[in-house]
Amino acid sequence: MSVRSRLYRDGELIAEDFPATEVASRLNETERSFAWLDLCGPTAQQIALLTEEFGMHPLAVEDAVQQAQRAKLDRYDSHLFLNTYMAELHPDGSLNTAEVAAFINQRVLITVRYDERFDISQLLVRWDENIEMAKYGVSFLIYGLVDALVDGHFEAVQQLDQSLVELQNTMFRPHPESYAQLQERTFLARRNLVRLRQVALPMREVVNSMMRPTMHLVSAPMLPYFQDVYDHVLRVVEWTESLRDLNNAMLETNLMLQNNTMNQIVKQVTSWAAIIAVPTAITGFFGQNVAFPWEHTLTEFIVSTIVTIGIAVGLFVEFKRRQWI
Repeated sequence: MSVRSRLYRDGELIAEDFPATEVASRLNETERSFAWLDLCGPTAQQIALLTEEFGMHPLAVEDAVQQAQRAKLDRYDSHLFLNTYMAELHPDGSLNTAEVAAFINQRVLITVRYDERFDISQLLVRWDENIEMAKYGVSFLIYGLVDALVDGHFEAVQQLDQSLVELQNTMFRPHPESYAQLQERTFLARRNLVRLRQVALPMREVVNSMMRPTMHLVSAPMLPYFQDVYDHVLRVVEWTESLRDLNNAMLETNLMLQNNTMNQIVKQVTSWAAIIAVPTAITGFFGQNVAFPWEHTLTEFIVSTIVTIGIAVGLFVEFKRRQWI
């Protein structure tokens, strides 16, 4: 559990990391100030503070408490409720997502997280690098938050694209991985793409709604910045859909290559079986038996058994090496 806070006045940062209970009183000191409050792993008392101190609607608070909500922007009489997700691709190939909720009114932005997967320090760096935009009020804070989340989506889809390119190269190598491994990696990429699309697609409507004049959220100077975020959202959605089509084609190609390899194996094994079958059929038909140069003894039985087992094991090892069995 942690609480982070900031207070801006006249476009400058004047205080930070003060208790959540002081946010409302500090805002009441002057109308030229606005604040940000972050609740990570909030307690029941902090959740109650949202309704009692800031007047947030109970339904919005309930959506923030009950996780696994879809990405959306809800409008209430006194504030907006934003629910969205960060996305990050792990080195092991899995896609990590975390829910981020936000309460927005004209003078405060309150973010609610339930773990540290969304690195809030990156958001603070963005705000500090663009401090000259703080004069535009809360819309400056919202832009930094949404831009950070969408940039995470964009980076994730870039990494997924690179992983699919590497998978294509592996698929057509002379000695590729086993088809089971290729199939597993392809299905993992498909699952990541589906999850990323679920996260990124609703952001198109979310950002578009933020820019509507009826929301009274984005000031005219900040509008181009939100349009840039909207463009990134569209690129992520379109890129994700194209990668899904590519992934489907790779699945079909992998199955086709597997069938082709199986056909080649069947032809080779059939050819060897035909070669072996001819003398076997002839000698079997005439009942021919080639005797050992020595008398029938226990040694003959042992030698013949070792030769039979040795040839069988040798064929098994060779077929296994060629991935025929």
